[in-house]
Amino acid sequence: MDTPLTAELRSFEAELTAIRRDIHQHPETAFEEVRTSDIVAAKLESWGIACHRGLAKTGVVATIKGKRPGQRAIALRADMDALHLQEKNEFAHRSVIDGKMHACGHDGHTTMLLGAARHLAAKPDFAGTVHFIFQPAEEGRGGARVMIEEGLFDKFPVDAVYGMHNMPGLPAGTFAIRPGAMMAASDSWTTTFKGTGGHGSAPERGTDPTFPAAQMVLAVQGIIGRNVPPRETAVLSVGHIHGGSFGSPNVIPSEVMVRGTSRSYTPAVRDILERRLGEVAAALAQAQGCTVDYYYQRRYPPLINSAEQTEIAMRAAAKLVGTAQVDGKTPPRTGAEDFAFMLEKKPGAYIMIGNGGDDSGGGDCAYVHTPRYDFNDHILALGAAYWVELVGLELGTD
Repeated sequence: MDTPLTAELRSFEAELTAIRRDIHQHPETAFEEVRTSDIVAAKLESWGIACHRGLAKTGVVATIKGKRPGQRAIALRADMDALHLQEKNEFAHRSVIDGKMHACGHDGHTTMLLGAARHLAAKPDFAGTVHFIFQPAEEGRGGARVMIEEGLFDKFPVDAVYGMHNMPGLPAGTFAIRPGAMMAASDSWTTTFKGTGGHGSAPERGTDPTFPAAQMVLAVQGIIGRNVPPRETAVLSVGHIHGGSFGSPNVIPSEVMVRGTSRSYTPAVRDILERRLGEVAAALAQAQGCTVDYYYQRRYPPLINSAEQTEIAMRAAAKLVGTAQVDGKTPPRTGAEDFAFMLEKKPGAYIMIGNGGDDSGGGDCAYVHTPRYDFNDHILALGAAYWVELVGLELGTD
């Protein structure tokens, strides 16, 4: 059953649904969210909310000052970008852009934050300032980092920052969070093994980089099993292998590339993965008379929730759905989030809101990053209400 606040926000759920589905139908990928940011800015301005545009190209930051005196300021963040993925849904609001879709729910995240802004602009009964961050390029391009580098927290100083993401597999009407490490660091690595190559009939006449490359695929798991402490969690996965020509299977290639991703939660484990991947690749190459070029790119840091802000987030969610429906000890996830860059600069917390369905893609909602995913419009009002309750707890209305 809805609380009075959620019921009030649900009174304009049809408007929010229309916004969400319009954004879903017109997905824009990293740093190209021009139409989306135009919609966001137009809605904000129509509700009398001042907004700043241009950070990280398409970012929008809106500001509402409470009608009661207060010096504290907080920020609420939603991501706006879509994925390079061909949608397979058949409903009326499916993507009209070939090869792009909102397969992670950023259309819903943007709309929930708009709903909260609409409500708080009409009822600014709080002490202090709220900044609403509509961020581009979360999906792999680090839009949060770019906004920070371009002066986000200098232009809009805050005491705390909060984020939220939908999660298929969590029932609608529930939330999940944990203090400390909640999501992993996401890095990428590339090893390019180099030999002479040669004729497939005479491998003894050259050096064969396919052999150390094949061993590398297996050896990375030994790093997890023998170098990462058992009490820690880490993942190494190979995602790309390339070498030779399909039309010439009788030619041993002179180069073979093996690329992958690494996930970790602590600086120490991150250092182990970076060091050992290079050492293992070099040893395998040397054993076969080859050389290797190794490159490790640190991309997103681990997402670390502050204890105090996690508690505030849990209380805000519990006011809406009850304590039993808020999991405060959800297991860490090996996915990554560039909101982590914001949490490196400011205390804050990142919470999951249940989207329904299950992780296998059945039920009410397919999993994120799949071609049949869609955001659950029924949770738009609940998500907006969460933001409003959070403002009340942080800025003294409750």
